[in-house]
Amino acid sequence: MSNQKNRRGFASDNNAGVHPSILKAVESVNEGHVIAYGGDPYTGKAISRLKQMFGGETDIFFVFIGTAANVLGLSAATQPYHAIICPDTAHIHVDECGAPEKFSGCKLLAVGTPDGKLTIDLIRQHMHGIGFEHHVQPKVISITQSTELGTLYTIDEIRKITSFAHENEMIVHMDGARISNAAVALDCSFYDMTGGVGVDVLSFGGTKNGMMYGEAVVFFDRNLCRDFKYRRKQGMQLASKMRYIAAQFDAFLEGGLWKKNAIHANNMAQKLYEAVRDIPGVEITRKVESNAVFARIPEAIIPELQEHYFFYVWDAETSEVRWMCSFDTTEEDIERFASLLREAAGSCLHN
Repeated sequence: MSNQKNRRGFASDNNAGVHPSILKAVESVNEGHVIAYGGDPYTGKAISRLKQMFGGETDIFFVFIGTAANVLGLSAATQPYHAIICPDTAHIHVDECGAPEKFSGCKLLAVGTPDGKLTIDLIRQHMHGIGFEHHVQPKVISITQSTELGTLYTIDEIRKITSFAHENEMIVHMDGARISNAAVALDCSFYDMTGGVGVDVLSFGGTKNGMMYGEAVVFFDRNLCRDFKYRRKQGMQLASKMRYIAAQFDAFLEGGLWKKNAIHANNMAQKLYEAVRDIPGVEITRKVESNAVFARIPEAIIPELQEHYFFYVWDAETSEVRWMCSFDTTEEDIERFASLLREAAGSCLHN
């Protein structure tokens, strides 16, 4: 096993470190005493900056992690007899250990998709039993931007989903753990693909794009969050020293650091795609639209490659793997990994 301290990889953008500017921002607020639990000037400044991006008619709450942002945001918008429609690849369905069901009391209605994206036709399969007390009532459509498969909803696709939802007295939640990658890929603002097209509540992520920790729950429909401060406290997500989350968001947004980091991660994914797509035995399985590359490679070479660059197997049955790029992925990482992959795949084909 290679040296863990210096090990590089494509497993997750969560595995990357913290951007130096974020660390400096945390240090910069580490003097003196300020009011706890968000009463400090740093939190006020960061929320004001977010309101400038998302609109003044929003309510914004900081939490520690993305799962909490999703769970608390969904809980605020639902009753236990409601159902949440989501793709079967959604983080809330696959990777949150049942937390959305446990804390909201709602049933998740997962929809199989070819590309991680919901469509009106796919959503309609769960639009039955409306008003029937023996059936859970569909209330939320949850989409992820960018999706767990690295694909993107266009602005028009999001608008169609929100229009359908509102026509049916439903709301739309967006998991924006990688929303920065989506914004630069679509060349649009955050607002353009959220509140501007009818999204009601957003989990706005920073951790996967260079922050240490911290997410924001953004309510465009302010009627959903009248009691959210109590829900956040009960959910154990009210940070006492909130200035350290706020300072990160301020640095993340100031000067477009979020954009620089996301552009770099997306560009590295494109370079990785270009470097490996023609290797015999390697089949790219998904569109490369953000910072993820999915491929099918010979199963026998996976352990060998993971000794040098760790990554996850997405589908063991088909030997499909996922390679994620992050703000600190280097061209050297890509060149070395592509060279190892080419050598390992070649040896496998010749044996």
